[in-house]
Amino acid sequence: MTFILVCLCGGLGATARFVVNTSIQQKWKRLFPLSTFVINVVATFCAGLAAAAYAHHVVPESTYLLFVTGFLGGFSTFSTAINEMVTLIRGRHFGTALIYVLATIVVPVLCVTAGWLVGSLSH
Repeated sequence: MTFILVCLCGGLGATARFVVNTSIQQKWKRLFPLSTFVINVVATFCAGLAAAAYAHHVVPESTYLLFVTGFLGGFSTFSTAINEMVTLIRGRHFGTALIYVLATIVVPVLCVTAGWLVGSLSH
């Protein structure tokens, strides 16, 4: 049963990613891949919140796994970020690629930390 629920949550996460991705791409017409960046920033913040909730016994392990492994696993997209980095490099957009690489590595670490801190406030 857990397997099926993780699959369903992953599908919901992928659907949410599709909606957010297409919504941002319709409005953002610049070289920087903003939609993937925003998705991964939101996902890492939520992962931090979820980790704090689980660590402080606010949610059971099953709920944590469904949300993080299922929903956030389907929502976040590190492989797409890497592909976009390679595309920028192959297109000789080295400055944008460097900014994107640094932002994709540093900002999510800060976001998961911020999520953990926010999730730990009441404990």
